[in-house]
Amino acid sequence: MLSGLVIVDKPQGWTSHDVVGRMRRLAGTRKVGHAGTLDPMATGVLVVGINKATRLLTYIVGTSKTYEATIRLGATTITDDAEGETTATTDAGAVTDEAIEAGIAALRGPIQQVPSSVSAIKVNGERAYARVRSGEDVKLAARPVTIHSFDVLDIRRGQNDGVAYVDVDATVRCSSGTYIRALARDLGGGLEVGGHLTALRRSAVGPYLLEQARTLEELAEDLQVLDIADAARALMPVRELSAEEAVELSFGRRIPASAGGGHTKEDPAAAFAPDGTLVALLADAGKWAKPVLVFPPDPVAAAAKTDRPEPAAGASSDVPGEGAR
Repeated sequence: MLSGLVIVDKPQGWTSHDVVGRMRRLAGTRKVGHAGTLDPMATGVLVVGINKATRLLTYIVGTSKTYEATIRLGATTITDDAEGETTATTDAGAVTDEAIEAGIAALRGPIQQVPSSVSAIKVNGERAYARVRSGEDVKLAARPVTIHSFDVLDIRRGQNDGVAYVDVDATVRCSSGTYIRALARDLGGGLEVGGHLTALRRSAVGPYLLEQARTLEELAEDLQVLDIADAARALMPVRELSAEEAVELSFGRRIPASAGGGHTKEDPAAAFAPDGTLVALLADAGKWAKPVLVFPPDPVAAAAKTDRPEPAAGASSDVPGEGAR
């Protein structure tokens, strides 16, 4: 059974759900999910899990994200991005580079952010964007997020119908749950000229980078899947098990705590058998480490290992790559 992560370079105009649907067809399975929605306007890294790897998605969703964004100062829209109707324009010609940097500095670090009203957040069981589209005035509560870095790459100035605007290209690294559209809105609001997002590309989700991502067209030609063990090694602290510990965990039993301890259900360690197989995710509790999730061995892979003949004494294996692990 094919299991692992696919790092997709999401195209503009596609929803994250659209990408999941396409990946179900490419992978030939219904058990596919993603680790964090990208708006249709946005492009870049969308982490997709297949089969057993969907169990890792919970831990990927909470990782930090990095974005390349373009913010236009001088206009507000109903959606806080370029896809929504413009609600106001203000000449931004007097906004200086120094004022922009000061406005950005105020948005770095831990902040309370009000999400865009046109978002997928549920209000009394209904998506906020659906309520807005039906004409309701939706006000969402502020929530804590952290802007780890917000760095200006370029500032460009222009005019639309004689009204000056400023485009700010920036890189943002932030905690899960941050709305880059809301950062654009709040930067423009703080400068008293309004602002909205005109371009967004996600370049990293936790340890998974844009350099690893493939377009849907590339994946249709060659479905590149990051093995579940490699995915977990990149994502979490690692504990190497003895053969006996691997057996105990495979049956859901506890083993002695990790050296130093400190692994929790929310931040577990990935535990590996001596052959490199991912056995479980572990949380420490006192003297013991208990499995949070157990990954049953793939019966096809296990049978292949069992049925493989042992090479004769002194002979080398004829299996490519064997012995190089």
